Amino acid sequence: MSRKMKNKVVTDLKIERIATEGKCVGHHDGKVVFVKDVAPGDVVDVRITRGKSSFMEGEPVHFHEYSKDRIEPFCSHFGTCGGCKWQHINYDLQKSYKRQQVVDQFSRIGKVENMPEVQPIIGSDNTRYYRNKLDFTFSNNRWLTREEIDSGAEFERNALGFHIPKMFDKIVDIEHCYLQGNISNEVRNELREFALDNKLSFYDIRNQVGLLRNLIIRSTSTGESMVIVQFGADKTEEIDMVMAFLKNKFPQITALLYIVNLKKNETFHDLEVVTYAGKPFIEEEMEGLKFRIGPKSFYQTNSEQAYELYKVTREFADLQGDEVVYDLYTGTGTIANFVAKQAKQVIGIEYVEAAIVDAKLNAEVNGINNALFYAGDMKDMLNDEFIASHSKPDVVITDPPRAGMHEDVVNMLLQLEAPKIVYVSCNPATQARDVALLSEKYSLDKIQPVDMFPQTYHVENVVRLTLKKS
Repeated sequence: MSRKMKNKVVTDLKIERIATEGKCVGHHDGKVVFVKDVAPGDVVDVRITRGKSSFMEGEPVHFHEYSKDRIEPFCSHFGTCGGCKWQHINYDLQKSYKRQQVVDQFSRIGKVENMPEVQPIIGSDNTRYYRNKLDFTFSNNRWLTREEIDSGAEFERNALGFHIPKMFDKIVDIEHCYLQGNISNEVRNELREFALDNKLSFYDIRNQVGLLRNLIIRSTSTGESMVIVQFGADKTEEIDMVMAFLKNKFPQITALLYIVNLKKNETFHDLEVVTYAGKPFIEEEMEGLKFRIGPKSFYQTNSEQAYELYKVTREFADLQGDEVVYDLYTGTGTIANFVAKQAKQVIGIEYVEAAIVDAKLNAEVNGINNALFYAGDMKDMLNDEFIASHSKPDVVITDPPRAGMHEDVVNMLLQLEAPKIVYVSCNPATQARDVALLSEKYSLDKIQPVDMFPQTYHVENVVRLTLKKS
């Protein structure tokens, strides 16, 4: 089946709706066809790239009709870098489909009986420049467009930008990115020009050589900024040249840091981070609370919508001041510290030890003395011994990674029988799966999606579960 269908062109396919991972759906000969880079209402010819007995996947090769919901993408890199999948779809429709995604996941995967109404999604006031963190990669293997290749001309092959989807060694050179504001675009472009002018080597990922490897830019709603340069070679003179340039060109950088990374990957949690100028951290603020963000800290990448997300979480917890709260997968303790003033005690648990150090520091900075934080694997930490040495929770807040909660954690929650569970998730599919497992003892009574990432298909979701009466 797949060999017969591959590269076949299906003509006049009517695109019906948006499906998973931002792809859209049409039907041909009774089979579902998943198509990328289209919008509901488009009529297109589709080249099949993958064929199975029950479905096909393809890409558009010719448009006969354009959807009324289409809009003109505002970024020149749209369709190439892969950072934004939905710039061609108006924002109201984006929100509608994200909410529907939550409905579908809880209906099909969660199989929730008497499901409460999924509330209208909380949209983002800013649909551009909303991210507070971006990672850019230096490469000596810039992605060339088909037009550039066909021209036969010589082009600059060094680049600083994003990985082409599914191509680890190809980088699209970014001129202007609409995801992050502040000084992000200026720093990236000025640093690239400085490197080219001074003939500094861009990283060769295949051969694992080159000076300039990675650039991370973080910013806060308070106007602070952190710039981290990762170097792939330990060359003191050249490193100092780069860092001195950034310090002099951008004196407003709050935290200017660098890392020498000679490993085969860009992760740096086990490496020394050198503070070249300024502080080793930046600070975010929320309702008067200060949150220190270090180079290795996790923080929600949309600060404004993180506030909306945490307000929903606090509202669903409905704390009266005398509750013990367990905050699972607490990260740097942002939610724990955010709700601490409304609780008797908050206990945060997190796998990453460095994050717990940050969580404790954030509690101290804000004068919060009713929050305890522990580092360890959730499925190992949350056991009978831990529960016995602490008060049982009245409320559990859980915000796991995309994979959801480990089955052992779900089973411990069923044993704990906390009156309320507030479950925050960046993946409604695994959230719905876990809610189905918890339905043995819990009823689902609130569902609130939040849009953290405009122009993408990702959606955050908060639900509240209440213990069934025995």
